[in-house]
Amino acid sequence: MASSKEYLDFILEQLSELDEITVRAMMGEFIIYYRGKIVGGIYDDRLLVKPTKAAINYMPTAAYELPYEGAKEMLLVDEVDNRAFLTGLFDAMYEDLPAPKPKKKK
Repeated sequence: MASSKEYLDFILEQLSELDEITVRAMMGEFIIYYRGKIVGGIYDDRLLVKPTKAAINYMPTAAYELPYEGAKEMLLVDEVDNRAFLTGLFDAMYEDLPAPKPKKKK
């Protein structure tokens, strides 16, 4: 099941206080970037984030779920209705996220 544009729009609205949130559509789902780093994505209308140390500390009871078959587990964000919680989560995670890989020159 692909994610809906409505759910994506809702999550983006919840994150609207943060600068540099970008999204890339991929196979019916959406990858979410914060200041150029991949934070997580929307899979089957669920917000999942990378299980960084900061994310685990911020959401110690979060469930681990697979975004799709064969992928690494990610953390399910339950509190999508809480704008302050979401922006705090993304800010807390930023330093733990790996830097983007440099683009290959052709």
